[in-house]
Amino acid sequence: MSSKSEHNLAIAFAAESKAAARNAAFAQKADAEGFPQIARLFRAVSDAESVHARRYLMLMRGKIGSTEENLKAAFESEIKANVEEYPKLIKDAVEEEMKAVEKAFSQSRDVEDRHAELYKKAMNDMISERETVYFVCQVCGYIAEDSPPENCPVCGAVKGKFKKVT
Repeated sequence: MSSKSEHNLAIAFAAESKAAARNAAFAQKADAEGFPQIARLFRAVSDAESVHARRYLMLMRGKIGSTEENLKAAFESEIKANVEEYPKLIKDAVEEEMKAVEKAFSQSRDVEDRHAELYKKAMNDMISERETVYFVCQVCGYIAEDSPPENCPVCGAVKGKFKKVT
């Protein structure tokens, strides 16, 4: 595949991923405002955009390896985000006195650290074939294992804000 097509796949993957997330957020807002039909449409389009993103990712050479390779890549990506990317974003938010943005970036950074920890643990659990149930905080993205905590250790959200991953 040409380098131009590889580059274009990466652009399309990013765009479709963003569209999927955006439409999922639009669906939540439509539900909250009492428009269930519009919310279903947004969820359907979000799902379709996710299909596009996965298809492009599968076509990108070297992006998906064995499960063990994928765990290692995911672990390294989380560490990079935590160490290199979020500190810059937080610094800019502090300089611009954007407290809500600073808080969101800081919590995301902390959650990325947790993701790295979970990936590392999963690499070990893969060998022992340990089964784990995950619960995701719908406020900040923190992931708890086996059961949701009474309060999220990152943002303080109550237990009811955690969603079980099936």
